[in-house]
Amino acid sequence: MTLAETPAGLRILHLSDTHLFSAGRLHYGQVDTLAALDRTLARAGSLDTLDLVAATGDLSDDGGEQSYRLLASRLAPFASDRGADLVYAMGNHDLRAGFEAVLGARETVTLRHGFRIVTLDTSVPGAGYGALDTDQLDRLAGILAVPAPHGTIVALHHPPVPASSALLAALELSNPEALLDVCAGGDVRLILGGHYHHALAAQARGIPVVVAPGVANSSDPLAAAGTERAVVGSGFAVVELPAEGEPRVVFLPAPGPDDGSEIFDLDATEVARIADAAGSGA
Repeated sequence: MTLAETPAGLRILHLSDTHLFSAGRLHYGQVDTLAALDRTLARAGSLDTLDLVAATGDLSDDGGEQSYRLLASRLAPFASDRGADLVYAMGNHDLRAGFEAVLGARETVTLRHGFRIVTLDTSVPGAGYGALDTDQLDRLAGILAVPAPHGTIVALHHPPVPASSALLAALELSNPEALLDVCAGGDVRLILGGHYHHALAAQARGIPVVVAPGVANSSDPLAAAGTERAVVGSGFAVVELPAEGEPRVVFLPAPGPDDGSEIFDLDATEVARIADAAGSGA
């Protein structure tokens, strides 16, 4: 794969929703998520030049330390071999103790070629929706108070743009406008997110938002209203952000032999039950 070079810019491999297990379980009894990650990295392997690898949450499905060690054993050498920085963001399936024990701090600031990358933890313990509290937003505002030479990238799990399905709509970021107020008041040029398990490029307050496809599976944004459907399939995004101007985003699949096989098809009653249990109730 050949992608245009971006002079004085940042090239990003954006991954999300790996859903790894500590003991080799299959996701929904069907998907070997570690094999899916390996296949994804093999597909992305032709990217010999990278500046950043960003993994935006639901990195583990069970929150166990071994699952995070498996993730790091793949992503750390992949990034190092290409001279790239590596950042992780917490998702709703991740558990704080395991994440911190293996991957480090849940919120970080990384500087690269004049760009600043800030990770935020949008997870709410025991829930599927996301939120950012006042302390987190104030801390982000403080970081953005001093502009970076080429601006800031925010990486988080729950994106501040609407979901395409009833279930994910119940599991969105609960206060996106509060986040966007802070981002729009600073030098944020790009927001990277996950959670939706399908590719999405949007804008919020004039800020580009890129949602990476899921590594573990692919949700169906065209499923019947009120239902939720997912199939076998993995993908990733490559984002090129120039020193000035808009990002260029390419979404790519990581093909596997069972792609398209249905994993689940939840009816409206089941979607409502899960949304009631894991959603914000907003």
